[in-house]
Amino acid sequence: MSKDDQYEFNTVIKHIIKKSLFTEKQIQIILRKMERSGVGFGLSRGAYYRQLGQTRTKLARLYYTMSLLEGLGVIGPRDVDVMSKLSEQVKALKERDIFHEHEQDIITIFERAVAQACKL
Repeated sequence: MSKDDQYEFNTVIKHIIKKSLFTEKQIQIILRKMERSGVGFGLSRGAYYRQLGQTRTKLARLYYTMSLLEGLGVIGPRDVDVMSKLSEQVKALKERDIFHEHEQDIITIFERAVAQACKL
């Protein structure tokens, strides 16, 4: 598997990325930086460093937001538990092939869990 192939996400992961704050390219950059890999994805150096800057800014804003919401009691232990369970599912999903007929069921379960957690 080449470096670029390992960042081919399945349909469910792509759906989750689309619902996130990050683009697929920014997720790829985060993964590359975690592995200490260089510029890639057919981007020019300038485009890569612009995306990297945007990614760092979004990641910092995510941490501030999570800290604020948890500190103010908007996000409680139950919500953190739901996020943790969803994160574990993402880890499992990225490691295996998913039958096409099960993709929508998995996406629906994720959307319901997130919607339930977001009720104010």
